[in-house]
Amino acid sequence: MTSKHAGRNPEQKVFETLKSDIQRGDLLDSIRREILEPRELLLDEQRRKQLEGMNPIKGWLLSSWWMLKGMFFRLTPARRILFVAGLLLLFASRTVVYQNENIQLNSNTNLLGVLCIVLVLMLELKDKLVAREELEAGRVVQDALQPERSPHLPGWNLWLFTRSANEVGGDLVDFIRIGDEKAGVVLGDVAGKGLRAALLMAKLQATVRALAEDFTSLSELASKLNRIFCRDSLKNIFASMVYIELTSGTGRIRLVNAGHFPPLVVRSGGIESLAKGGAALGLTSSAEYLEQETTLAAGDLLCAYSDGVSEAQNVPGDFFGEQRIREILQRNIGKPVDMTGTELVNVVDRFVGEAKRRDDLTLVIIGRAR
Repeated sequence: MTSKHAGRNPEQKVFETLKSDIQRGDLLDSIRREILEPRELLLDEQRRKQLEGMNPIKGWLLSSWWMLKGMFFRLTPARRILFVAGLLLLFASRTVVYQNENIQLNSNTNLLGVLCIVLVLMLELKDKLVAREELEAGRVVQDALQPERSPHLPGWNLWLFTRSANEVGGDLVDFIRIGDEKAGVVLGDVAGKGLRAALLMAKLQATVRALAEDFTSLSELASKLNRIFCRDSLKNIFASMVYIELTSGTGRIRLVNAGHFPPLVVRSGGIESLAKGGAALGLTSSAEYLEQETTLAAGDLLCAYSDGVSEAQNVPGDFFGEQRIREILQRNIGKPVDMTGTELVNVVDRFVGEAKRRDDLTLVIIGRAR
């Protein structure tokens, strides 16, 4: 949020800002992340494999050339011309002298070259700032569509959490009231990330909200959602989803799973995975879905999560994994759902450490009230 407001504060001082930047405790880590991010964006898997085991100096030179080439072709035609002109003026520098009877002018093309390159950088920065403003506006809309963290339903304790890896996310978590005694809890994950996934997630959320009250059969609800997603979504884009229906004052849970990780049920006697569901939404319009049912006793938990939890990676590239999730849930039996969820998120964050967050993290914990 600091960077968002920094450019808008007329009282902010340039040198004070630079001093603050230098004094940041994570400055070196921040610089390292800024250098590594273009590498992931501009180098495909094949080129990254070519660099493995290569001489470090040769690898650095080659990767730098590939990244420079990749950025060059991403420029607009006018900016490419300006960039090349700047390089030519900079590296073919010479002093141009114009002399008349009473006038003598000296001009060094170094300055012109620097100005051309700076102009290209300023235009690219302008585009980035505009895009960031639009993404921040999208984030505000996404936040407004999120349910409260702990919605109230008699007989149940709920904790819903989502955090995007980028400015906007493709994960969905929602709480839908159905009449006076029922509610639906939705956890979804649209393939990919960024703006495209966020837009499709918003459409999926709106569709679920519109249809949830119209279907008593959850398998029919999932089939309808799948047909709509196949009809309206982009090619090769799909979404996994778990829809959970709770009834006030009882321990009964009905759910349908469309290509998502099976939720975990935590009881005093151990942890069990529910049955695997049908195909993800959008893969095939003929997919069939099976409604599942389970009952929670007082103190039992149901946990549904996105791949941002189980597939979170640390710096060496290890995955967090389902086993760690099970261990955390097991040692938190009997604790409030918000404490259990908060500990799970904190353990994931410590595990990831300084590694880049690669996916959105979404978590639903449902507990039967004692």
